[in-house]
Amino acid sequence: MRIIALEEHITTPDIAAAARMPGTPASDYLRSLGAKLLDVGDGRIADMDAAGIDLQVLSLSANTVDRLDSDAANALVRDANDRMAAAVQAHPGRFAAFATVALHEPEKAAAELERAVRQLGAKGLMLSGTFNGRFLDDPRFSPVFEAAQALDVPVYLHPAPPPPAVMEAYYSGLPGALGFFLATSGWGWHVETGMHSLRMIVTGLFDRFPRLKMIIGHMGENLPFSIARAEMAMGRGNPSLQRRISEYFCDNFWITTSGYFTNPPFLCALQVVGIDRILFSVDYPFSSNDQGRKFLDGLSISPDDMAKLTHRNAENLLKL
Repeated sequence: MRIIALEEHITTPDIAAAARMPGTPASDYLRSLGAKLLDVGDGRIADMDAAGIDLQVLSLSANTVDRLDSDAANALVRDANDRMAAAVQAHPGRFAAFATVALHEPEKAAAELERAVRQLGAKGLMLSGTFNGRFLDDPRFSPVFEAAQALDVPVYLHPAPPPPAVMEAYYSGLPGALGFFLATSGWGWHVETGMHSLRMIVTGLFDRFPRLKMIIGHMGENLPFSIARAEMAMGRGNPSLQRRISEYFCDNFWITTSGYFTNPPFLCALQVVGIDRILFSVDYPFSSNDQGRKFLDGLSISPDDMAKLTHRNAENLLKL
């Protein structure tokens, strides 16, 4: 059984330095995983082999270049795309890659996406959360989505830590690092990414770009559980939408299992979007390959559905 994992992260030395915020839980946590994030060679492949994972789709972890000026940010993401392409070339059949871009100047971001896809062989684009407080439904980012649709590659919307005002309002006043983890992997960034996805739907992004393909991780960022309620509550809020909210979700989105390794959320996603829209991911190194493999081995689904989950859906979506 071939196993492809889609949300598997790396960093580069320069981006790791740019992301460093001394003395914060975020920087301490990332530092503890630094060696694995920087490794795109033998150590990473040995970890994959131990769990029987055949191919990782590499992506940049926690792209925080939005804090830099445009020229510096564009140089760092270009270097990151070149490094991921070099890793793919050095280990054919073991790695593929999602491009990364800097959103300061969306036209330049679109051009870098096109370079990464056409020249470097990138299989899509990963974006991380909001950009300097702006959600991606903002019309200024249209060139990026226009390019992704024209290139016929998916955009993976990955969470990012919340803006400072949200962090202060919802996640402050907790002991130790609890606020950071509640704001991120413990809860906050999943509901925020789900909300971000809903914003993209209800503001008509998929009417403007009807062939745009989106991926979200973590078993759908709570949307499979809540999409019917969202449609009931917001369905009358924008009468100009061409489809129902749930139709956009089921037609324009794929979801991955990244970091979610229990049956109830998987079964919910399976009932809502169907097996053809679910793809296996680990969220390495933030989750372990061993955790992901144990989850797969414990699923009670047909061999055909297992093949779709572990590799066929990824092969079709990413043209692997």
